[in-house]
Amino acid sequence: MFKRIKKEIYIEGMHCEGCVKRVKNALLSIPGIKECDVSLEDKKATLVLSKNVDEKFILDKIESLGFQIK
Repeated sequence: MFKRIKKEIYIEGMHCEGCVKRVKNALLSIPGIKECDVSLEDKKATLVLSKNVDEKFILDKIESLGFQIK
């Protein structure tokens, strides 16, 4: 069983389900992120991490897709 660390990140600039899918796929590609739910309506990503992941790395990944962190 892995350690469960829950994290929420608020994201600006998502306009459609395609944006949601891009963010979700990018976040799930990061080692240590085990689960990811991205909500267009709530403008946020809810992550479950199995280990500590550098938050700056996560935020940089989202911003590299053209979205802003709120």
